[in-house]
Amino acid sequence: PPSSPGAGLYRISSPETTNKSKNTTTKARMMMMRSRSGEEGGGGGNYFPGGAVSLNETNFMNSNFDDPESASKTKKFNSRTGKASSGNANGKDKSSLKHSMMMNKSLKYVGVFLLLCVLTIASRTSKTITLVVLASVGTLAFAKYLTAWVLEKDEGTMEMIEVADAIRAGASGFFSTQYGLISKLAVVCAAFVFFLYEFRQVTPEQEKSGLTSHSVAILTTVAFLLGAFCSGMSGYAGMWVSVRANSRVAAASRRGSREPLVIALRAGGFAALLVVATTVLGVASLFAVYSWWYGLTSAGMKSAGGGDSASESIENVIEIPLMLVGYGFGASFVALFAQLGGGIYTKAADVGADLCGKVEMNIPEDDPRNPAVIADLVGDNVGDCAARGADLFESIAAEIISAMILGATVVRRSDMSVVEAKGFVLFPLVVHAMDCFASAIGILSVSEIEPRYKQEPYSVLKRGYNVALAIAVVCFGIACRCMLYTEKAEDAWKYFYACGIVGILCGYCFVFIAQFYTDYAFPPVRKIAEASTTGSGTNVIAGVGVGLEATAAPVIVVSIAVVAAYHLGQNAGLVDENSDEPIGGLFGTAVATMGMLSTAAYVLTMDVFGPIADNAGGIVEMSNQPDSVRDVCDELDAVGNTTKATTKGYAIGSAALASFLLFSAFMDEVSAFTGQAFSTVDICIPEVFISGLLGSMLVYLFSSFAIAAVGKSAQDVVKEVRRQFAENPGIMTYDTKPDYERCVSIVAKSALRGMVKPGVVAVSGPLITGIIFRRIGIASGRELLGAKCVASFLMFATASGILMALFLNTAGGAWDNAKKYVETGFGGGKGSETHKAAVTGDTVGDPFKDTAGPSIHVLIKMLATITLVAAPMFLD
Repeated sequence: PPSSPGAGLYRISSPETTNKSKNTTTKARMMMMRSRSGEEGGGGGNYFPGGAVSLNETNFMNSNFDDPESASKTKKFNSRTGKASSGNANGKDKSSLKHSMMMNKSLKYVGVFLLLCVLTIASRTSKTITLVVLASVGTLAFAKYLTAWVLEKDEGTMEMIEVADAIRAGASGFFSTQYGLISKLAVVCAAFVFFLYEFRQVTPEQEKSGLTSHSVAILTTVAFLLGAFCSGMSGYAGMWVSVRANSRVAAASRRGSREPLVIALRAGGFAALLVVATTVLGVASLFAVYSWWYGLTSAGMKSAGGGDSASESIENVIEIPLMLVGYGFGASFVALFAQLGGGIYTKAADVGADLCGKVEMNIPEDDPRNPAVIADLVGDNVGDCAARGADLFESIAAEIISAMILGATVVRRSDMSVVEAKGFVLFPLVVHAMDCFASAIGILSVSEIEPRYKQEPYSVLKRGYNVALAIAVVCFGIACRCMLYTEKAEDAWKYFYACGIVGILCGYCFVFIAQFYTDYAFPPVRKIAEASTTGSGTNVIAGVGVGLEATAAPVIVVSIAVVAAYHLGQNAGLVDENSDEPIGGLFGTAVATMGMLSTAAYVLTMDVFGPIADNAGGIVEMSNQPDSVRDVCDELDAVGNTTKATTKGYAIGSAALASFLLFSAFMDEVSAFTGQAFSTVDICIPEVFISGLLGSMLVYLFSSFAIAAVGKSAQDVVKEVRRQFAENPGIMTYDTKPDYERCVSIVAKSALRGMVKPGVVAVSGPLITGIIFRRIGIASGRELLGAKCVASFLMFATASGILMALFLNTAGGAWDNAKKYVETGFGGGKGSETHKAAVTGDTVGDPFKDTAGPSIHVLIKMLATITLVAAPMFLD
């Protein structure tokens, strides 16, 4: 396109300039900002929402984590004119930066102090907890190393940096606003949790140990708030690294294909390892603190009665997991709203940009002339990175806590020693500490050296996954032998190790199934691409067919895994001390779930890889790089679509197993409160059956609200983009800059509005159902009807949610990669009628795979955690 004075990004860099651009110093960046802000005339000024980025950034953890020049970013620019502030404002900015640095330093000291306190308490409660905490800290240190390695890389040309800064500003702004609203909702929910536990009864075991409803209310509320905070931080970690790695991947794409792949992988590794380590550290810290406090209370009671010392009290081990459910609920609560808000934002912008840009105006993806392109690129970070980080955090937290509860149940019924009891209860924490180690080795196994012969990017990532998987298999066996050995059944650990292998194989199968249905190297996606040659209608029909078909294989795999793990656990030799009945079945399924999640960090790494590669492609397109550079990014982007689909398949598989564990934990909790067995739910009872239908209905209603929110927002974006093209013809000739900020504002406001309704419905659904049928049960004299109806609600909602999520995720991913396949040249390539039909299918699939589908992952686990927390409300 022609260059014009002051055309900003529309000026094309020469190859010489592109090749010479290496690490950008603070001075160079500031000169670029000043020159852009001072330009006048046609198309002059800053091209991005909010003007130039506020350079007064606060670092994520400390100054070493940010860009090398970040400490010098002291100059602010006006959000509308793009002109630099001066005079007193500049002095205020320096003062603000100094204050920010002091705050960071203070927070660092506070964090170190709290960590030392946790380690001190852990050393007095359990050596295992101490080792787990140290392993988590080591993982965080390794994550910092990965970040430093990524941030040392070249950021690219001035144009690349300017695009990346705009994306960073948009993502940070929306994240702050979104999480501000989520924080207010979380505070309200925390108050509800506190009053719920304040006015409820405690279990006989808790009462025997001296715990009151007031103390349990405080501890559960603290757990909820910590889980919510850590979930939010996990989401922020994913976004923080992605908005810094995108320009570095784009810059590396000018030099080859392996370097950008490794940068994106290691940036994803930072986010993934931080998520897993934070989850483990949070649960381990709560367990240590609660055990210490619980032990003191127990000691007081026992000393009064002349009993054993607190250190020998097995209640100190088996009662704590039930007090941790607030942590899982807090994580799920934040993850649900984060996934909804981020998903609505990213797909509203994506749909609007694609329909107006590709279909109507026939311009390339991520073309700088498209007014919605910045909103689209921002959405990749707040939707795919931040939301997925919160999603995986709550998945792992829910799985750990539910497995600990089931382990405590096995301990209670088999009368183990204190040492053996700690092994069964703390086993999930040890597994995920080993997950960090295995995944870190897998990440480092992918070399940055350019190979002599071209290799498929997905094959390279898969080799790293295989390395992590092999290490996980070995580590899992060691953990089983060390933690699950008991004199009551000396071979039990071998059976549980077999359960773990079942889970690992289940996870591997899910990865392959997701790849088969979403990678254009396989027939299903190519069928959709072929259907695109005859129009949009046949493309949509083919995509729906593939999505429906793709539900079969995963369900069969999960069914085999659950049944196999259950019977392996039943045959492990653990029996009830009173009835001699086998009791290891449910714990076997818990071990299988842990096996499936034993490489969760590497799988999440591949997931974050996708949006980073997608953003890099956008930066390359907007900075007018040569086609060869865009080709490298397009290849990585296509692989990223597959890895994201793979992660979603993996996530729904783990959600299915985790939900089964949480359902079992709910039934155990009801038994603990009532003192009577609660092991079956009879759906022949009309109220119980109706509750199941309501659970299934909730999944469909929730999906409807989420998809409709994307559609409404996308309509507003389309109207705005059409208006700009109509009123400013110079946009298409590069003479007039688009108003990017307007589209960003539209999707941000609509995302915040759209996430509330489905979130409130999801939280209130099981509560209303349980309370209403509890009242009916009391009026009709039927005991525990409320609890039975909630159990039915959970069963049906979980089954419907698994199938719906599989359909939405797979269909959306297949449509997306069918479009990518057409863009490689099939059916006429870009701009052809086939391509337009493929874009239509991709547009239909966008809210499926990135809004409703991932949100259902969180939904089915949040339904289970909220019923665990609110169980006393459903009891007579």
